[in-house]
This record gives sequence, C-alpha cells and structure tokens, in this order.
Amino acid sequence: MSISLVKGQKISLAKQDGSSLSKIFLGAGWDVAKSGGMFGLFGGGNKSIDLDVSVITFDANKKQLDNVYFGQLRSRDGSIVHSGDNLTGAGEGDDEVIHVDLSQVPSNVQSIVFTISSFRGQTFDEVENAFCRIVDQSNKELAIYKLNEKGSHTGVLISSLKRNGGAWDFTARGLACRGRMVNDMIPQITAEIL
Repeated sequence: MSISLVKGQKISLAKQDGSSLSKIFLGAGWDVAKSGGMFGLFGGGNKSIDLDVSVITFDANKKQLDNVYFGQLRSRDGSIVHSGDNLTGAGEGDDEVIHVDLSQVPSNVQSIVFTISSFRGQTFDEVENAFCRIVDQSNKELAIYKLNEKGSHTGVLISSLKRNGGAWDFTARGLACRGRMVNDMIPQITAEIL
C-alpha cells in the first residue's frame, strides 16, 4: 500500500527484513493549470509546460559529485538513468522518470537530490497536479508526494534520498527554488538539506 507523503515527511526504504531496496525509480508528472474564462473552462494560457526532473548527488562534505538531467541522461558511474525530456507534460501518469540502482551508487555518495524546474521560465502558478512517486523494482508504488507549491518560482526541490547505515531514507521536501536549470538551484539546495 502506497503512502501519501506530506512536506517534510521521511520514510525508510529498508525492507521489512532489514535489507535495503536495490532499485527504485522516481516518477514525476504535471499538468498545465487551467486559466481564463469562467472557472478556467474557456481556454487561455499555454497548452504545454516544459518541466525538467533532475538529480544531483553530493558527498558528506556537501560537494556536488554528479548531475543527471536532460543534457546528461546517465550518471558517470551508471547508477542513475533519466528517461528523457518530456517537453509538454501531456498525457497521464509519469512524464519523466529517474531510475536509481541503489546497489550501484558509489559509497562516497551520501545524498541524492531530486528537483524539477521550468526550462522556459514558466512559473509554478502555471502548473497543477504535479507529483512525484517512488516505485520499487517490482513496480510497487511505495510513496507519492503531491507538489502543491504554487507561486512565481521556477523550480522545486522535490525530495531527497540520504544514506542511513546500509539503507536509504526518502524525504519529501517541496522547497520552492529559483532557477530554470538544476545548477541554478544548488545554493538553495545545499543550504536546505545538506
């Protein structure tokens, strides 16, 4: 049964037997907010929104180790793989997916941070139904987090994974950030979670 997370909530990704999950993916989706006319029923606004899901890895000393985003779809060590860029947010379900092989993440990686940002500069006032979900290797949804952060910002620190002994903890973050690309958000991210 999937857990519906709230901002700041943390869950362990350890299995019931105490072992850690080996593979997960983070799926993210969004829709364009309805605007114009009575109750948003009569058009107006854009028909698509280009959000980009990205990953940053950090060591224990807050040093950025790697980025995975639309311009680099695989981490240098191969443990993190991006599904590719969705330019519109159209369709049901996950718009972009990040696969993480936790068993292959190098031991110096202490935190894995997931972000979403608007490459074209559209704000989160123009986004609705945004979510991220964590799914295990058997395709079972473990948790879902609805991103309700409306505003004039162009990015959100969605969530993070942090080593906790031999397992990983997942935390729903929901921090509004400035920046159209993942690198623009790094100062806010390091101040917030590391």
